[in-house]
Amino acid sequence: MVDGSPLATDWIEPNWPVSPRVRALCTTRSGGVSEGPFASLNLADHVGDDPSHVAHNRALVRKHLRLPGDPYWLRQVHGCAVADATADHRDCRADAAVALRPGEVCVVMTADCLPLLLCDRAGTRVAAVHAGWRGLADGVIEAAVSRFAVPSLEVLCWLGPAIGPQAFEVGAEVRARFLERGGETAEAAFRPAPGGKWLANIYSLAVERLHRCGIDRIWGGGLCTYSDPGRFFSYRRDGVTGRMASLIWIDPEMA
Repeated sequence: MVDGSPLATDWIEPNWPVSPRVRALCTTRSGGVSEGPFASLNLADHVGDDPSHVAHNRALVRKHLRLPGDPYWLRQVHGCAVADATADHRDCRADAAVALRPGEVCVVMTADCLPLLLCDRAGTRVAAVHAGWRGLADGVIEAAVSRFAVPSLEVLCWLGPAIGPQAFEVGAEVRARFLERGGETAEAAFRPAPGGKWLANIYSLAVERLHRCGIDRIWGGGLCTYSDPGRFFSYRRDGVTGRMASLIWIDPEMA
């Protein structure tokens, strides 16, 4: 998928049985020009990095992946809004993007939150979802799935790198918010931690929401951003840091 550059050798290509029309990839922190805490492939323009470095990094991603167009970069706000990945509504405030036409590149940025990539079995629609705990609790997955307008059994999902269950400490109010909506199923995703805190499994919480949508064709998960500083940015670990990107699109040459 990439152009063979050594800069992109550790990027992650999802291993899932999708249509050959569907293309997807998740970047890591390597392969760019940013420096310091943003080294080196920071793709976010809101974290304090040199704007020229961010622009250069985004251009590198487009070149390496041979993208059919500029990715649909969102202003993520930890909400449930879903955008249409069209060229005339760029830079909008949303936490998911859906594309129904070839050549439109959906993308979300993360550095501990969970990126989800969705597509239908036929490869006629794709989506990228940014799922932090707030978005998960409030229904960002459900909002994205509802835009597909296909039976749930036709939907496939890939879970990208996120903070692992050994590191994702949350307060009792976060656990209570999920239990209000998920009951015993959500309760299994939390383990007690010292000081009245809880360790949350963001992967399990996402899978629980996907199952409630009728989706059980799920791949990925298990790559912890917090515990692998050489490969991933992590906001919880570092505070000031960059963002990776998870991208998905329908190849216009295969349409």
